[in-house]
Amino acid sequence: FHEHPVLPFVWEFAKCWAKFIPGAPVKSVRIRVGRSFEGFGLTPGITRQQRLDLEKLLASAFTKFSGDLKGNYYPLLGMAESVRQQLVDDHFLFMSGDPNLKVGGMERDWPEGRGIFHNKEKTFLWWGNEEDRFR
Repeated sequence: FHEHPVLPFVWEFAKCWAKFIPGAPVKSVRIRVGRSFEGFGLTPGITRQQRLDLEKLLASAFTKFSGDLKGNYYPLLGMAESVRQQLVDDHFLFMSGDPNLKVGGMERDWPEGRGIFHNKEKTFLWWGNEEDRFR
């Protein structure tokens, strides 16, 4: 994950941005990246099994994170109500019901194969198999 050629560019961009306006009251920066994975269908055409396999692959990868990226993965299927409510309160949890996603075939097998990962500080998040496979 850290060796992807785009990530160093994004990080350097974020560091440069902070230098443009010294002392600016910037509290956070949001960088949104959507990714596709070789061997897995795009969201409207991904099969149920591909979605489950991708979730398993990424959940395993998250266990290898360390330092400020170390955190927890929460699958939507079987999520404890207390965890679900906290993610809603934090404005992190995505929900079913968007008519555009339904028409586009992106909510098939909901909520299987979908989840959210965040680090301890909740400054690094991943939404899995929502609109994109990796966002």
